[in-house]
Amino acid sequence: MAETPASTRVPEHELRRDVTVWGSYMWGFADVGADTFVALGVVFAITQGVAPLAFALAGLVYILVGLAYTELASAYPVAGGGQYFALRGLGDLWGLVSGSALLLDYTIDIALFSYFTSTYMDHFLPSIARWTVPIGPFPKVHLGLMIQTLIVIAVLVWLNVRGMREASLLNEIIGVGIILTECGIIIFGFLLVWQPQLVSEQWTAGWANFETKRFLYGASLAIISFVGLESISQAAQETRRPATIVPRTSIGLIFTVFLFAVSISLLTLGVERWGVFQDPQNVGKSVALIASHLPWIGKVAEGFTAGLASLVLLISANSGVMSVSRLTFSMSRFDFISGWFEKVHPVYRTPVRTIVIFSCIGGLQVVFASLTENAIDTLVNLYAFGATLGYTVVLISLVRLRFSDPYTPRPYQMPLNISLQRNGTRVNFPVLGVVGLMSIATVFLVVLYTHSIARIAGPLWVLLCFAYYAWYRRSRNLPIVRSLPRDWESQQKSVLTAAEEFDLLEQYKVALAERDRQALRADRPGRGTAGA
Repeated sequence: MAETPASTRVPEHELRRDVTVWGSYMWGFADVGADTFVALGVVFAITQGVAPLAFALAGLVYILVGLAYTELASAYPVAGGGQYFALRGLGDLWGLVSGSALLLDYTIDIALFSYFTSTYMDHFLPSIARWTVPIGPFPKVHLGLMIQTLIVIAVLVWLNVRGMREASLLNEIIGVGIILTECGIIIFGFLLVWQPQLVSEQWTAGWANFETKRFLYGASLAIISFVGLESISQAAQETRRPATIVPRTSIGLIFTVFLFAVSISLLTLGVERWGVFQDPQNVGKSVALIASHLPWIGKVAEGFTAGLASLVLLISANSGVMSVSRLTFSMSRFDFISGWFEKVHPVYRTPVRTIVIFSCIGGLQVVFASLTENAIDTLVNLYAFGATLGYTVVLISLVRLRFSDPYTPRPYQMPLNISLQRNGTRVNFPVLGVVGLMSIATVFLVVLYTHSIARIAGPLWVLLCFAYYAWYRRSRNLPIVRSLPRDWESQQKSVLTAAEEFDLLEQYKVALAERDRQALRADRPGRGTAGA
């Protein structure tokens, strides 16, 4: 029997498809590329001389996750990203889990990148970073950085409410600047200041003092160097011809960021002693510190890198504000949250409630983190929890969708598949998808094992999201645990039509027609027996 479509709210207007190949790539790079500025010092402070290995292992896991996102975003080019993939593959409850993980990531994105914007800006205003005061039972609160970060978030709220988002052109210019800067630091750093003997010395010392738990902790944090693939998925509904563009931009982004992260970590090992990153102020401006070692132009390069890093980190913080609006767009459409969140400003026509509420949550996270011993460590802990939980659910969804929805054309498929026959339909079992699932699930368990704050605050956040979800569904007399019936086939046709992917639409209709013919042939012998 055919499913009855759920009474979901359908927006009056779809998102415009204006994102080009270069724009899609830079959309992702402005987000993912900024992560190196956050993770470098953090990982070195923990894993010491074996930090490049931590980045390499995290990068391999990231490649598998990235290939999964590439497949899903090109097959299902709609806003919502991982939350939508989980909803399609696993149902409403897992869609909620994935959505709550993304909401955590986006609010932490606002908090963490705003905080690092402040730390890189304090290269020019160092006295602010050093302003600490005792507040009650908290002996050393970095009040200067906290206030500065809250001001940054307030400015982002004001800009987004007024609709003054950064233009795609600005995103591309800043992205090009970051690529050229990182390339320059890496190339000239290896040619002019990199010391192989220092690498050998620190690497040997790192293994001599190797502690498994500490290394796992650092490696699980290294994964944040690669967080941001969700950006391309969120933008898929605004991308022209996503079946062609998304695979190109995603794969290009995956390997660009992997090479940058591993190269700059190896460069750091041969330029600077890891002990300098025991100082949180150096952690907050780690890439600028490496740039300062360049001969002749070190001071200029340090200042230029700090200024450019502040700008790209600010854009990444702003992407958290914007991504929340896309996620809530999807979640309200499928009855996960109230349409109240879609309220727009009467003058500026922007989703003012979403912007203010989730930015305020990011601000509260900054205040909470500032009360802990190490604000950066607290924020990256929660960031790692949300990312690894969300990635785990996405990999499960990929495997499940290969079986539950083999009819949707996949312009890109993860390599290394085993062809199976299931109910008369050929299904490609994703071997690399399972390897990726096992890998990211292991990282998620490591996060829970090694991150005491994430172990408590992360699940608590998911439970709070579930409590709201349960209240909302009950208020509308909708099932809480059971999934709503949805007409996915009609929606997929609409999505492919809106994306102007007419070849894929035709393939999809042919696959569905063949499925119906097979079902009819299988049903005829039974009817003949019954008639006899």
